[in-house]
Amino acid sequence: MSAAQTTTATRPREAGAAWRHARHVVTGNPVTALAFALFFLLLLCAALGPFLVPYDPLASDTANALQAPSWAHPFGTDQLGRDILSRVVVATRLDMAVAIASVVLVFALGGLAGVAAGYFGGWTDRVVGRIADTIMAFPLFVLAMGIVAALGNTVTNIVIATAIVNFPLYARLARAEARVRREAGFVQAARLTGNGEWRILLTQILPNILPIMAVQVSLTMGYAILNAAGLSFIGLGVRPPMPEWGIMVAEGASFIVSGEWWVALFPGLALMLAVFCFNLLGDGLRDIVDPQRRG
Repeated sequence: MSAAQTTTATRPREAGAAWRHARHVVTGNPVTALAFALFFLLLLCAALGPFLVPYDPLASDTANALQAPSWAHPFGTDQLGRDILSRVVVATRLDMAVAIASVVLVFALGGLAGVAAGYFGGWTDRVVGRIADTIMAFPLFVLAMGIVAALGNTVTNIVIATAIVNFPLYARLARAEARVRREAGFVQAARLTGNGEWRILLTQILPNILPIMAVQVSLTMGYAILNAAGLSFIGLGVRPPMPEWGIMVAEGASFIVSGEWWVALFPGLALMLAVFCFNLLGDGLRDIVDPQRRG
């Protein structure tokens, strides 16, 4: 059997082993299984939420304002009579979109910058390092507030601000992993076969650190959702009447004293479950991509 045939025959076995390991991690740990179940529930609400909710999330009904949870309104109604369940479900799309867009942006910028800094070193490393140090010199949420306040509180600017404050995490992780691998045997072999430095960087170094970066993506998703909700809570995020978890918590906070606890409780629970989900999902992904845990 030729080397090409051996390689072709080995790939399906490796893919099958990776799939069995991932299934074992998910099914063998109830907490990880719960995290993946919550994740798919969030995706379902984000994709189909507007078609599943029983009421229009923007429709006001002042005759039924501040109604306690009931069969007609399981999460109750807010100060304008809007159904809180419908607003919580529909808000999932916006919060997930902001989190995914910001993470994709910082993954591309921070990941590539960190890989280049770790692989090439020299002035590239110094420039990327100084940018990361400058960002981390500020309290991250305060920096996000300043960026959004300066650029304007739009969804696009929230995405940009969230990506900027997360840049050091990705850049430093990618830099550290690239420094470890830049003198590895497979890199030396690629160099000896005539591959250029950028080709080695993109085809050898970057694919080998993607699994580790995927774990960071999951952890950052939770922070991105919390950051977007926090900006909305203080009035620098998405503007009413658009349903968003942070806005809904802020609007309901003033009604807690008067006894209408449900206005803030259910959006807050949705926010908590989303952050909880992505934190646990990161632990599960770590177990899946860690070669030392594979049997």
